[in-house]
Amino acid sequence: MRFSHLFSTAATFAFFSAVLASDVIDLTHDNFDAAVKPEPLMLVEFFAPWCGHCKALAPHYEEAATALKEKGIKIAKVNCVDEADFCQSNGIQGYPTLRVYRNGDFSDYTGPRKADGIISYMVKQSLPAVSEVTKDNFEEFKKADKIVALAILPSPTDAPAAEFSATANKHRDDYLFGLSTDPAVAEAAGVTPPAIVLFRSFDEPQTEFPYPLASATAKEIEDWIKELSVPLLDEVGAENYQLYAQSGKPLAYLFVDPTDEKLEEYLALVKPVAAKYKGKVNFVWIDAIKFGDHARALNLNEAKWPSFVLQDLQKQLKYPYDQGAEITTEAIDSMIARYLDGKLEPQLKSQPIPETQDEPVINVVGKQFEELVLDENKDVFIEFYASWCGHCKRLKPTWDSLGEHFANVKDRVTIAKMEATENDLPPSVPFRISGFPTLKFKPAGSQEFIDYDGDRSLESLIAFVEEHAKNPLDPSVPFGNKTPVEEAAQVVLEHEHHDEL
Repeated sequence: MRFSHLFSTAATFAFFSAVLASDVIDLTHDNFDAAVKPEPLMLVEFFAPWCGHCKALAPHYEEAATALKEKGIKIAKVNCVDEADFCQSNGIQGYPTLRVYRNGDFSDYTGPRKADGIISYMVKQSLPAVSEVTKDNFEEFKKADKIVALAILPSPTDAPAAEFSATANKHRDDYLFGLSTDPAVAEAAGVTPPAIVLFRSFDEPQTEFPYPLASATAKEIEDWIKELSVPLLDEVGAENYQLYAQSGKPLAYLFVDPTDEKLEEYLALVKPVAAKYKGKVNFVWIDAIKFGDHARALNLNEAKWPSFVLQDLQKQLKYPYDQGAEITTEAIDSMIARYLDGKLEPQLKSQPIPETQDEPVINVVGKQFEELVLDENKDVFIEFYASWCGHCKRLKPTWDSLGEHFANVKDRVTIAKMEATENDLPPSVPFRISGFPTLKFKPAGSQEFIDYDGDRSLESLIAFVEEHAKNPLDPSVPFGNKTPVEEAAQVVLEHEHHDEL
């Protein structure tokens, strides 16, 4: 019996050891650079233990890590609850965030979330990012994608081969890259080596890198390709929106009905302006019938087409052209010029100001944001939500309870909420909302906001307020110009008034 018991214990230990063993590397702020920078290829997941999507990914991530380990490709993860400051400083805004690192530089992971998909994606990432181009495949290669970058060099090691290869590794999912040392390719392309040529399926079909190649850096090559990858005036939709979002430049939309017989006439009005401000503002046209909701989100309130609106993508500010005025080339030119000169005022969407604020949670609208949230005398904890968001609906009773918990010190601590799809943030606010719910805390005496990334239990939310609040949270402690007696009297009066109601 004793031998059997020992065997059972040993087997159990072995089982749990196998289960707990992981080929996923745990990274922290202390070991991140040392682990990541030497690796030519590594996949890193930034996650939160409470995140449902992270939990669903976990077994697939583990399976992929084991399979890829045999191929010399490492997989790692960072716990963003334990490493909150590190994740925030690295721009992590949602979970899970996956990044492909090459010697410390990263690009976003855009592959599947299942084990076999992760394995396939990372194996492809390990293959050469630059294809060999000869006279036999040149014509086919330059037309193989919308954007094709080709380095034509005397030899594979001549400058800027290394910098070109670094650019290709970073953007292998975005563009097609090739290298040729064949003199016949140089002759067919009409260039003298060394040269980098960009072939496009739109606008000017062939463009040569305009700067000295001997000293060209990967950043210069990358910026040049990015600049030329944006068409002068193209239709925008779900498949190419990220191209514009990643550029960071303001985006000018012409909303049109694609079945309108005057479509080309409308586009012709905008093209000269797009050409004039190329490199400063990106111009697109968009199906107003299909994307009517997006038009309303950009503060185009009437279903009247064509309509024009300029959006600052970085600050999420909107500048709609008067829908009652005729769209002309001159008027759009003037509007863009005023925007670039800082003389164009954004139009801020706001719900009506509430007539009363009877609930423990203050309802903030766009018109009152600066007054209620940027009040330097108060600590403010605000939830940005969307009415359709399921996570927001589940948080509501807890958030209401948080407001009730601090109701007796509401003169010094504000618990607030704002419907972020119906109200715009003013330009003075140093952030924009990209997911729901988003919770932010502004300490009294400051205009800085602290992100809340903890669990959404009432106890954790209360503890967060108590940790970061600058004002006293004990109602018996004097606040402002009031004495303890006045504070107590106010509490009694408010209580009596409540009883009368």
